Amino acid sequence: MLTVNIHEAKTQLSRLVDQAAKGEPFVIAKAGKPLVKVLPLSAPSDAQVRRLGFMAGQIAVPDDFDRMGASVIEKLFEGPA
Repeated sequence: MLTVNIHEAKTQLSRLVDQAAKGEPFVIAKAGKPLVKVLPLSAPSDAQVRRLGFMAGQIAVPDDFDRMGASVIEKLFEGPA
C-alpha cells in the first residue's frame, strides 16, 4: 500500500483521492509515522436504499380512518360532566 508524507498528500491530494476512489487506498504519514488510511467509500447497494412506497399494496387503510376514536377525543375535550 502506498504511503505518502503529509506534505506530499497536501500537494497531490486530488490525484491521491482519485486513485483511492478507484480502489487504491493509501496511508498518510507524518515524520514516517502512519496517521490515517484513505479508503474509497462504498456506495449503498439497492437493498440498502430506502424507497418511498416500498409497502404499496400491502397495507389497507380503513374507510373510517379519519373518524376512528372520534367519540373518545370528543369526551376528552368536553371536560368533566
